[in-house]
Amino acid sequence: GLHRLWKAITVTHAGIRPGFRVLDIAGGTGDLAKAFAKRVGSSGEVWHTDINESMLRVGRDRMINEGLLMPTLICDAEHLPFPDHYFDRVSVAFGLRNMTHKDKALAEMRRVLKVGGRLLVLEFSQVWKPLAPLYDAYSFKLLPIMGKLFAKDADSYQYLAESIRMHPDQETLRTMMLDAGLGKVDYYNLAAGVVALHKGWKL
Repeated sequence: GLHRLWKAITVTHAGIRPGFRVLDIAGGTGDLAKAFAKRVGSSGEVWHTDINESMLRVGRDRMINEGLLMPTLICDAEHLPFPDHYFDRVSVAFGLRNMTHKDKALAEMRRVLKVGGRLLVLEFSQVWKPLAPLYDAYSFKLLPIMGKLFAKDADSYQYLAESIRMHPDQETLRTMMLDAGLGKVDYYNLAAGVVALHKGWKL
């Protein structure tokens, strides 16, 4: 359940104001899009997107049940179907890790941002080194067992652990975001680096 706290922190850092245009990439079940929609108000615009249609439908239906209507679109982050300089904020939570060409996706996110706009990337990252042995034991030993017992799906939890280790660490991702053309990038470690929130500005 910690992902809810991490997403709430992301929403706070987003600094959403009424009237903003916001793009949520790999939005899945719609947690961030829903929070953003409540902040932009009727004068704003939030796009809920994902490459996975079934996940997108779950998120869309959840939001409809809560009385929130917003554009929902299947799209590939490496080829965003939006004009240049359109959004005030772009977010991706736990989705960049699964993108094949992260550099292309980051460049696309930067392209669709307005000058002065902000990109927020919430993703698993590199844990504080003294905790690494314990975290590895949890990830590769305990997590797949829990996945098998509670979700009947050990393989997905094994993939989760492996994909986290393949993802760039905090400084590497910061450099990638700068290389994608963002003018300034900061990051914040959450839960001792289990997760990091990167914020990039288009200057």
